[in-house]
Amino acid sequence: MNHLYESVSYLRGLAEGLDIKDSKNGKMILAIIDVLDDMAEAINDLSDDLDEVDDYVEAIDEDLADLEEDFYDEDELDFDEDEEEDDDDTYYDEVICPECNEVILINDPTLDDEGAFETEITCPTCDTVIQIVVEDEDDCEDADEATDEEEEASDEEQTSEENA
Repeated sequence: MNHLYESVSYLRGLAEGLDIKDSKNGKMILAIIDVLDDMAEAINDLSDDLDEVDDYVEAIDEDLADLEEDFYDEDELDFDEDEEEDDDDTYYDEVICPECNEVILINDPTLDDEGAFETEITCPTCDTVIQIVVEDEDDCEDADEATDEEEEASDEEQTSEENA
């Protein structure tokens, strides 16, 4: 911060060397130089205060590290990046709006519940109300088995028609 003091002193010397004390402009220039000198001192004080705060924060950080060592196990102090990534693994269901074909991501824990139910959502793009029907998993498996049996019967009919 000495360069600010040196710069203000240089300007003061130039102004005094020009002998402009008695003119209106000279008084203004000297007042500006006085303000610059006050500003340089204020900046120097702020810099000193900042250095003190920095030292204080470092001391607090060291004290906190000591407390962590005293009160926590080493396993608790080790931060595992994989644990953080696991927290971000949020599952979203996708629904496509029938009006605007916009893909809507839904993070609704009730969709993971067992049992059948209906719910409605509103498309954020076109404000269309979309009805979502969630079926019970057992019902879905029974329906899949029935569909498989129907497909097998249909295949058998086609084979018997071709043979006839």
